[in-house]
Amino acid sequence: MRINKMKNIYDHLSNMLEKKKHVVLATIIETKGSTPQVPGASAIFSSEGLLGGTLGGGLLEADAQKKALHALKKMSSLLYEFSLSADISLEEGAICGGKVKIIIDASLEEHENTFRNLHQSFSQRQPGLLATLIREFPEGKVSFSRYWIERKENYLIDLGKPLSLFQKEITQTFSDRKPVLLKIEKRRGVVKEKESYLFLEPVFPLPQLVIAGAGHIGRALAHLGNLLNFEVNVIDDRPEFANKENIPDADKLIVDEIGKAIKHFPLSSDTFLVIVTRGHRHDSDALRESIASEAAYIGMIGSARKTKLMRQKFLEEGWATSHQFDRVYAPIGVDIGSKTVEEIAVSIAAQLVLVRSQIQDKQAKMKEK
Repeated sequence: MRINKMKNIYDHLSNMLEKKKHVVLATIIETKGSTPQVPGASAIFSSEGLLGGTLGGGLLEADAQKKALHALKKMSSLLYEFSLSADISLEEGAICGGKVKIIIDASLEEHENTFRNLHQSFSQRQPGLLATLIREFPEGKVSFSRYWIERKENYLIDLGKPLSLFQKEITQTFSDRKPVLLKIEKRRGVVKEKESYLFLEPVFPLPQLVIAGAGHIGRALAHLGNLLNFEVNVIDDRPEFANKENIPDADKLIVDEIGKAIKHFPLSSDTFLVIVTRGHRHDSDALRESIASEAAYIGMIGSARKTKLMRQKFLEEGWATSHQFDRVYAPIGVDIGSKTVEEIAVSIAAQLVLVRSQIQDKQAKMKEK
């Protein structure tokens, strides 16, 4: 069965290893020039072919799949470089002009504990860093050692040998949130190794999309949120709506009173809340329980008139300040002249992406100062 979520590739990998499934993991560890993917892009292959993730498609991925199947059959890992510099006159060929360095790990069972620890951290929404020590030997042989380094309270822990030598690089990579490949100087007296590298990949939980309302818009938005790499949570008090059959793209479904569920949901600075319930009262309940939160985004469906009346009510009752209500995106979505359910969902999704990008840009500028 093919995995359709790139965002959960390590979760799926951990589950496959637990079930003793034989798979290999291909990962881009370095790029030069123009390439279809970036370092850290990964794909899982089995004897059936690609199960999930992507290396960018096209000839690159086709070549990786061929090599992955061979590695799986021989139980032999691989490190290689793929060139995307084919002649433009050729009917087939990759003409981006860049190069990618790829590892194919056929020894995943040896790192099962590492991926289990990664999975456990993710379930607790704890970020960390996946470190892969790569040793290349003559005749194309390669070996990997993998380590999961969890971050708690803004510092990294469990930096044992041999990673303690790279404390500075690991800390910097985690801060930059970008994978990096380090070439390790050849050790004296070690003649067997051809080259050694350390690939550092920071791994952060995805921003949470919380959709209050499992109706038509909620279902369409859950699908888009999944595609846009959000962790999708859907809340509704109707079990006939909040279920996997109706909303297959939700990572988590919560069946409860909407206001109560919002109150107990940990709304944080990486939470995006969309209120699209079936009625004014439920919208109001959801907004009351969230408007003072640290959520990165709060959007509520409704007309300009509804928004004006609700704002007046919230201020009169002391449920919110003017500043708090000004944070609410209402009416919700980017104005694209949407009419249908699907178009409304697209307009909301566009606004989510816009706000997420603005937050990321702001964080990047703060680091530069």
